[in-house]
Amino acid sequence: MLYQRVRDLREDHDQNQKDIADYLHMQLTVYQRYERGERELPLWAAIKLADYYNVTLDYLVGRTNK
Repeated sequence: MLYQRVRDLREDHDQNQKDIADYLHMQLTVYQRYERGERELPLWAAIKLADYYNVTLDYLVGRTNK
């Protein structure tokens, strides 16, 4: 669920994967693995993405749709 929300938020904000990887200070290939669900997104990155998209961590991980 997390990887789907991360991808949907990025697409809804018209960002590309490279932009978000740069924002998180990581390699593009690492970020792509998070979006595909191949790697678990670390908590620090989830917090930064929640702040960036102005959503809660609960929303990001699928505990709420608000």
